Amino acid sequence: MTIADKTVLVTGAGRGIGRALVEEALARGAARVYAGTRQPVEHPDGRVTPLILDITSPEQIREAAGQVESLDILINNGGVFLYDDLSDRTALERHLAVNLYGTYDVTQAFLPALIRSRGAIVHIGTIAALAPIPLTPAYSVSKAAAFNLVQSLRILLAVQGVRVHAVLSGPVDTDMVRDLDVPKSSPESVARAIFDGIDDDEEDIFPEPFSQALADGWRTGVAKALERQNAALLNAAPVTE
Repeated sequence: MTIADKTVLVTGAGRGIGRALVEEALARGAARVYAGTRQPVEHPDGRVTPLILDITSPEQIREAAGQVESLDILINNGGVFLYDDLSDRTALERHLAVNLYGTYDVTQAFLPALIRSRGAIVHIGTIAALAPIPLTPAYSVSKAAAFNLVQSLRILLAVQGVRVHAVLSGPVDTDMVRDLDVPKSSPESVARAIFDGIDDDEEDIFPEPFSQALADGWRTGVAKALERQNAALLNAAPVTE
């Protein structure tokens, strides 16, 4: 799928990777970009349509879905990243509410439009979904759950012509992780790599050097092989006695 002439929706579009994804979609010739943010934003490009969209608000999700007549690509980028030590259940609940259930609710709301267009879902995830970050385990738990959700949707929606991409990124220089003292890639370079991965129809996209070092091992590893094996179960004939 190329981005040119397509309609794209990006959640969490107000800053960081989300804002970079909006700009990259425009640069690649998107016909319309819906920018979902919690606060009103303006954009000089007339192809951008702002949407007030808190992904934890069912009402705002319904209203946003009602404003989008057609959609080719949904990019689930909205999320939360907080430091914790798993001693406070509310921190885990907060991460799950945004990173898992928010992603699920937005996807379900826009799924009919994506089925009509035989479009694509792109989930902006993290390598923390594969192995937890000890400084923020609640975030890691929520992202692992969201990654499993994405893998499940990939299997279930394939028969309806909807492609599902998972982005597994390492550290990116955004406000969320500004205080994390590790090398980080720019949001702009990550956005370019994400759209390159969509163009190349990569199921799992590793968009920067840190994660790219893991890519070959993931794609040829036992976990990916098991995902493919489990996907075949959907089409397997039922066992009868």
